[in-house]
Amino acid sequence: MSVTLAEVVRLLDRRYPPRTAESWDRVGLVAGDPDHPVRKVLFAVDPVATVVDEALDWGADLIVTHHPLLLRGVHSVAATEFKGALLHRLIRGDCALYTAHTNADAATGGVADQLATLLGLVDTRPLVPQAAESLDKHVVFVPVERTAALVDALVDALAAAGAGALGEYSRCAWTTTGEGTFTPSDAAHPTVGRAGEAAQVVEARVEMVAPRRLRGQVIAAMRAAHPYEEPAFDVLELATWDGPTGIGRVGELDPPLTLRALAERVAAVLPATAQGIRYAGPDDATVRTVAVLGGSGDSLFDQVRASGADAYVTSDLRHHPASELRERAEFEGGAPYLIDTAHFASEWPWLPGAARALVDDLAAHGTTVETRVSTRRTDPWTGRVPSPSEGPTP
Repeated sequence: MSVTLAEVVRLLDRRYPPRTAESWDRVGLVAGDPDHPVRKVLFAVDPVATVVDEALDWGADLIVTHHPLLLRGVHSVAATEFKGALLHRLIRGDCALYTAHTNADAATGGVADQLATLLGLVDTRPLVPQAAESLDKHVVFVPVERTAALVDALVDALAAAGAGALGEYSRCAWTTTGEGTFTPSDAAHPTVGRAGEAAQVVEARVEMVAPRRLRGQVIAAMRAAHPYEEPAFDVLELATWDGPTGIGRVGELDPPLTLRALAERVAAVLPATAQGIRYAGPDDATVRTVAVLGGSGDSLFDQVRASGADAYVTSDLRHHPASELRERAEFEGGAPYLIDTAHFASEWPWLPGAARALVDDLAAHGTTVETRVSTRRTDPWTGRVPSPSEGPTP
């Protein structure tokens, strides 16, 4: 069976919810017709010309990239500039483009998880946990005497609007019964009782949770399904808590390694780049707890220190933040040590897992696509000249 782009996007959004992306990020479908069939999907880190060449030569219907093509606002996508030209090539080639960036960084099985797994970390946890999605509890009172099916109909309506979903479970509700009382005015049109007379009614109390962002549609669904002219209901905002995902991961090495041995492991499991691997700290320093973050990571030094990590594996470390962290660490006891990778290299390991996940998700729906992980190195650096063993003395 063929699958449409809309269905592939739905499954990708489920794996990497766009709402979990950072506020400054731009993720999701960039180009493509949702009704077009998808047979071949190419996964890559960067939406650059060589990746588009590979996709079109292979006959891909969709490219899934980690980095956004249009992160910052543009005023033109004319083919006279390089990003516009790339989009025009994709459109002419009937090839869609989808981006999963910081939402893929944080996701279960995402960039951080794959990097931690490659390095052999166990008992991992988020470096910066994301708050679980804000929830409402909807409490609705509905008469039970009128029809036994009324409660089920109300639960069905609320579930269809997005309430009652807990992990892999749907239509979750809790009910109990009690007696409600009310007096309709002369202008009312009561479903139960008579105008001007007090009524006592056995009612079911129905409770269901729903994402706060769906509050309006859940209330609208409740009103449409409820038999009362004026339903009695509450909407309670639940407390927030840290969710199971977030930016980066912290885990344990078992057995511990020296800093030099860990750097060598990083070099062995990541794609080769001109930069290679740099590290800061004594070769023989013992490393047990490791923090990892794919992509640029020196903005999270404070969180790394708070995590108790002995070493931090990330990318794009700048001179001043790295120098200050190491000076402070040496003053306070030595850790954390730093291991700096190429940005591209730290994020590429996510791609094979993402490709397998899409195939698995489609198989659960009785469909499939052919996937390929791009092996074109899109790291911008193409060469490196090692410092000579004897050079000028600084």
